[in-house]
Amino acid sequence: MPQKLPSSVAAVDLGSNSFHMLICSLKDGKLQTVDRLKEMVRLASGLDEHKNLDEKTQRRALACLERFGQRIGNFPPHSVGIVGTNTLRTAKNSRKFIAKAEKALGHPIHIISGIEEARLIYQGVANSLGSHANNRFVMDIGGGSTEYIIGSNDIAHTKESLHMGCVTFSNLFFKDGVLSKKAFKKATLLGEQRLEPFQQKFNRHNWDEAIGASGSLKAISNVIQAAGWSNNGITRDGLEQLVAHIGKCKHIDELKLPELSSERLPVFTGGVAIVYATFRALGIEQMTVSDGALREGLIHDLLGRIYNHDIRSETTKTIAEHYRIDKQHADNLKQTIHYILQQLSDHPCLTDNKASIQFLEWAAELHEIGQGIAHSQYHKHSAYIIENGDFAGFSRQDQSLLATIVRTHRKKFSMSRFTNLPEPWDQCAPVLTIILRLAVLLHRNRHSVRPDFEIAFSGKRIQLHFSEQWLDQAPLTHADLELEAKYLQAAKFKLEFR
Repeated sequence: MPQKLPSSVAAVDLGSNSFHMLICSLKDGKLQTVDRLKEMVRLASGLDEHKNLDEKTQRRALACLERFGQRIGNFPPHSVGIVGTNTLRTAKNSRKFIAKAEKALGHPIHIISGIEEARLIYQGVANSLGSHANNRFVMDIGGGSTEYIIGSNDIAHTKESLHMGCVTFSNLFFKDGVLSKKAFKKATLLGEQRLEPFQQKFNRHNWDEAIGASGSLKAISNVIQAAGWSNNGITRDGLEQLVAHIGKCKHIDELKLPELSSERLPVFTGGVAIVYATFRALGIEQMTVSDGALREGLIHDLLGRIYNHDIRSETTKTIAEHYRIDKQHADNLKQTIHYILQQLSDHPCLTDNKASIQFLEWAAELHEIGQGIAHSQYHKHSAYIIENGDFAGFSRQDQSLLATIVRTHRKKFSMSRFTNLPEPWDQCAPVLTIILRLAVLLHRNRHSVRPDFEIAFSGKRIQLHFSEQWLDQAPLTHADLELEAKYLQAAKFKLEFR
């Protein structure tokens, strides 16, 4: 546990339709909501035909983030979690935008996969409900994607993310607010087509209750109940009446629905089409709406990290077991890594840096998972699995960093692999990788005990000093160190040993 716990925690969700911020006070391990901020930015509407985020939308988004940044600017780094979803996953120029956005917020932004988004959404719903149904079906409509999850208690065991959202569907089928029965039918059909491969998985027979979790679903529920078409959330009959009403209108301005805000109006019909398609495809009759969503799930994930229950460590352990890694070897590597870290505690990349230690431990556990594919070039196979797998709790940046360390833990040491990592990892990941390389080298004989040695690492100079005559009695290690010195020399690092 960190020496000082934060008094407040914040979660920021940079969605494709809205940006949300949730701030909670933290006292004795208990959370209390103290502030919520929400702005309709409609990031997805700013994607041009080349999947680039246009300047006008970027300016609108950055203005919002500057306001958010003022609220959380003085928060300690470990007390803030910020995630970007579908549009920031999709935009080709997202990297440049994220750099500006991080400056406005004063904290790093993590891009998460659709599956990770689904897991966090379920966490948010599970922690906001008192219900203990055996199996819950949860649906969340974003601006650019819709997530479907089945889980029980606080564990999501079935997760999917589909490329359809209230902004993208509204832009595609109801451009400039124009409505028609034909367009709504096309939107519904596309929704059903996208759902078809997952119809059996999420069918009504596989869960006990349906829960909606998003602004779109809240708006639909509020409208249907205010119109008197339902008295219990979103019902199939109420949805049919809403669709019939939409079919009578030629433009969204004619909808005039109770409880429908002017902000929600431009993307409302796209959301209705997705919900209608989902009810039809999966046989849903009734859905309640939860207050919990992605940001609430992010808060609880953040809480786990603060109290040393990081879901990423559980994920790493599960994946290592799945690929049947040599646990004893991984444990030996971790012990040697800590032996090195104790001596390098003054290094700028390692001073009081819990994250560096975590990534080295995860790399030690997962560096050999590629051997399940082939021993030859196994480090490349390991890196591919890490980079492209669904790793619960990990952002895309997390996976990229971990994959880079594992990819470079043996053979050629190329500095170019680190240049695209976000700060400060572009500077520190080479240091972590060299530590892992040395640990792996010293445990090439997987059953031998680690030798005592002293290590110094300053700038690009690494010095190893073994006990007297130890290297003379370990010719294989001596030869490996000579080869390692040549690999590192190509990247202008100087390894000296005696």
